Amino acid sequence: MLSFLTFLPILAAIPAARLLYAIPLIVVVSLVYAATRHERWAPILEHAWDTALWIIGFMAVVFVVLMAVTWWF
Repeated sequence: MLSFLTFLPILAAIPAARLLYAIPLIVVVSLVYAATRHERWAPILEHAWDTALWIIGFMAVVFVVLMAVTWWF
């Protein structure tokens, strides 16, 4: 386990690998947000899936806008 923890800063130095940190954040935020709305697992998972898609879509739109701005200037 200790060797994996020493590898994390190297992984963070790779620009594309930084996007991997978004996956657990999206999952956790979606599950917590859905769990505040529902009490049963089926609606929680369904709402979490919808929320995750909204977050990913928003991130994609921001990415496209930033790419367009950097390409334009």
